[in-house]
Amino acid sequence: MRDAKVYNFKRALPRMSWHPHNLYNLWRRSYGPLQKITDRVEYKETLNWRRWTAKALLRGYHGDYINEKIFKRWYLPENLPDVRPPEALTADAATDLNKWALKDKAAERAAKRLEEEKKKGLAPVGSLMFSEVERRIDVIIFRACFAHSVYDARRMVIHGNVLLNGKKHTNPNTRLAPGDMVSVDPKAIRFLQPRPEREEQLEEVEEDSAEATAESAEPSEGESPPETDSDTPEDAAEEDSAAESTEDSKAASKESKSRKNSRYSDKPSAIPTGSDLTPFHLPPYASPFLFIPAYLEPSFSTCSVIYLRHPTARPGYSEIPTPWDADGEIVRLAWEWYSKRRMRIRSKSQLARMPENRQ
Repeated sequence: MRDAKVYNFKRALPRMSWHPHNLYNLWRRSYGPLQKITDRVEYKETLNWRRWTAKALLRGYHGDYINEKIFKRWYLPENLPDVRPPEALTADAATDLNKWALKDKAAERAAKRLEEEKKKGLAPVGSLMFSEVERRIDVIIFRACFAHSVYDARRMVIHGNVLLNGKKHTNPNTRLAPGDMVSVDPKAIRFLQPRPEREEQLEEVEEDSAEATAESAEPSEGESPPETDSDTPEDAAEEDSAAESTEDSKAASKESKSRKNSRYSDKPSAIPTGSDLTPFHLPPYASPFLFIPAYLEPSFSTCSVIYLRHPTARPGYSEIPTPWDADGEIVRLAWEWYSKRRMRIRSKSQLARMPENRQ
């Protein structure tokens, strides 16, 4: 995979990844110094430039590893669906009928529901242009939180670590159908593998060597202690108090270091030997990306996920995760760009090269 410069700070494009650099780029685009450049899409430059910039921002997150020509031919829908419920289309007729039947309470409830739907506005259907990308098996594995990034999920599929409905599957371009089950080999999931505790082993070796040197420095039973100039009891008491103070300071420093390491270190707690617990080591700064979309049903005990249905949208909410506003200007400008540059001709030879679509 060509993901060496995916988290380039100069471009600062958010990606499908848990990497700390990706979180930093997302912050720069949302609240940091690049926010003004992102907002330029809405009010400056020519209309064609704004559309192209919006397309680049969206494609950087949604399937950046998919060739643009392939995306326009096979993953871009011909039109956006109408997700308004049929109740909203016939709400006025229902209220009129209830008033004519003298059902005032029912008419008030219908009118109130209609007002609430009008306040929410139309559903953000612009984000549904990426619904075909969200059906890909590698994206499903990433959305189910079984991989650190969509690039890792793609590697899992290619290397044969994924089962589709109980059978080995190695095509990452497959689009799933509702009811398909994807299983991942637990040995391929990075955060479920035990970490080698090298630092703890080095600390134990250093402590053992320090104890050995201390024991060698102590006088044996047959040897007499070396003579000192402190013959008076006052000098002996001073030496004893100094030794106690040094020991207390060493113990306090060790306690403070252990507390600091336990509080701020990223090392996971050691699992007791002989335990049946599965190791679980999430990468740092992964919590903002840990969520499950509504159209997936994962099972972490079996490392599998079921694709329940296709993603949809309703007023005020879109089921397709995106770092941008689902009904914002960036999504609208990107759809305007693609609506004029979509590939519509599909010959028989082109249909033979279509990625697997289970529908």
